[in-house]
Amino acid sequence: MASGIGVNSECLEAFQELKLGKKSKYIIFKINDEHTEVVVEKTSPSKSYEDFLADLPEGECRWAIYDFEYEKEGGIRNKITFFSWSPDDAKIKAKMMFASSKDGLRRSLVGVAHEIQGTDYSEVAYESVLDKVSRGN
Repeated sequence: MASGIGVNSECLEAFQELKLGKKSKYIIFKINDEHTEVVVEKTSPSKSYEDFLADLPEGECRWAIYDFEYEKEGGIRNKITFFSWSPDDAKIKAKMMFASSKDGLRRSLVGVAHEIQGTDYSEVAYESVLDKVSRGN
């Protein structure tokens, strides 16, 4: 990673479980307290998008993977979606660290269909994400 922050193997394991086993609906990632690696903060089997949004902290940066499920004329679709959550009111240093570390994490998560940037909750609202994820599918 450009920031020198690595990706803990538990991040990849949790992602594979979500992708293959469907044990989790979403994963929240953060940088550890020592600022040395990306770690899993939380995994959840909850299918509630509201629960997912509630786990994105106000004023703190996070990344997340969400198995976004929606209905289209052909039936139920799933799109594994990467979220980069960097609220406007997060500390500048944290935002810079998260921005410079994102690509390393993102590249290690093979199989992501879409990427969503969020600086406030309106940008990650269900309808907003549905519009981006369902285009052309």
